[in-house]
Amino acid sequence: MNRAGGGSRFLFDSFDAATARVEALERVSDERWSALDYRLGHIEASLERLERRIWVMVFGVAGFLLAQGAEAVVAAALAR
Repeated sequence: MNRAGGGSRFLFDSFDAATARVEALERVSDERWSALDYRLGHIEASLERLERRIWVMVFGVAGFLLAQGAEAVVAAALAR
């Protein structure tokens, strides 16, 4: 909004608050996304560690059951 006359432009040009507000919201949104990415990275790492622990437990139980089966077969073979 310019007027044809003298004087300072700051008297007639208004501050564009809407643009400043949008830019501020974009910066806040970017920071929130980066924080979300950071937290999701930690959650994924925790899930991978948990998955490894579960697989170790599964293989441990399977190994124990195989050992018990082998012991039963050996005991049956020696009993003859």
